[in-house]
Amino acid sequence: MTTPTTIDEHHHASLGANAKLPAAQQPEWPDQAAVQEVRRTLAAQPPLVFAGECDVLTNHLAAAARGEAFVLQGGDCAETFENVTAENIRNRVKTLLQMAAVLTYGASLPVVKVGRMAGQFAKPRSSTTETRDGVTLPAYRGDMVNAFDFTPEARTPDPQRLLHGYHASASTLNLVRAFTTGGFADLRHVHDWNRGFIANTANTRYEGLARDIDKAMRFMSACGADFDAMRTTEFFAAHEGLLLDYERPMTRVDSRTGDLYDTAGHFIWVGERTRGLSDAHVDFVSRIQNPVGVKLSQNASADDVAELIERIDPQRRPGRLTFITRMGAGRVREALPGIVEAVRRTGATVTWICDPMHGNTFTSASGYKTRDFEDVVEEVRGFFEVHRELGTVPGGIHVELTGNDVTECVGGAERIADADLSQRYESLCDPRLNHQQSLELAFLVAEMLATD
Repeated sequence: MTTPTTIDEHHHASLGANAKLPAAQQPEWPDQAAVQEVRRTLAAQPPLVFAGECDVLTNHLAAAARGEAFVLQGGDCAETFENVTAENIRNRVKTLLQMAAVLTYGASLPVVKVGRMAGQFAKPRSSTTETRDGVTLPAYRGDMVNAFDFTPEARTPDPQRLLHGYHASASTLNLVRAFTTGGFADLRHVHDWNRGFIANTANTRYEGLARDIDKAMRFMSACGADFDAMRTTEFFAAHEGLLLDYERPMTRVDSRTGDLYDTAGHFIWVGERTRGLSDAHVDFVSRIQNPVGVKLSQNASADDVAELIERIDPQRRPGRLTFITRMGAGRVREALPGIVEAVRRTGATVTWICDPMHGNTFTSASGYKTRDFEDVVEEVRGFFEVHRELGTVPGGIHVELTGNDVTECVGGAERIADADLSQRYESLCDPRLNHQQSLELAFLVAEMLATD
């Protein structure tokens, strides 16, 4: 494993070039000297991930782009410091492992497991402020910036929270690695968990697929399959590279190649609100060697994607660039084909991932921000249909989910209704699929993969 080192003056100059570019969605820190001190402290901290791990993920994403693997990316909308507990982390990892087992069978392909975790502590916001009862305060931008409580003290951006975010990410990754290498990920256990899911009377429609998986497991056992080799699994960490005051200090030089890697996570993506072609976020990801993603809504143009490819992946390296499309169930079939064709014209091999969450958000009659499970499924279905018609590869899904039994998205086999949202609505930003809805989505996507 190569050892990342701190950035020398040459690399500082290269990375700092984007400091002069416009950077959207950045906090208004009240004390710049304090920010500088935090940056210096972060730059001296050990890396959270290593260059070699990032390169492995790049190769896996290249396989997904060729149709030789499928990517499952999922986790919290925005992690909170309070929820960095063993139970919450375990439940999220368990949910992703369960989903991956079902998808592996449906696709007959390896599933690349990428957690939206260990760094997803910041969120872009549509407004810089929030007003309640005539009082206006800074918007809540995630625990790495400020607190959710509506008080001047809580909402004032505090750079010390960047350090708290680093340590929370380190704790999360430590536990994730223990879970995925210590036997918790044993395929036999995961299959038993899924049988428990099917035992729920609301999920009986998936009994056939579950029986098929069960027969495959027994067949493998009869053939003497080495189940001990299936007790561990690879698991990668991803987050939106939103806060440049965090991502830049966490960027290090690979001692083997001299290349820059953002050691805050294996996979870093740029959001819909920060993907401006001349903006700092696109420039930043163009300089690091991690596999990177860019979110694309229905507003993306053919020129946008062509220029993004030119800036981020000029060498046309498979696995380097992932486009995560978030168009909405009612728009994906109309908006996606032109984007896919534009990419094909560039000659680039990008990995296509569907985010069926962000284009399907609405406010319910009771006032909760929510998503309808049927819309989520329909966008994935439309994503598959477009790629099937164009002869391109649907490479994966990107889902906001939790391993807990929250009530934030309506619909699904549990038939969560608007009136149920108030029971356990816990998200501080966007609504997430709960454990049952996440597994149900996995079974439905597995059916799509099996017939693709």
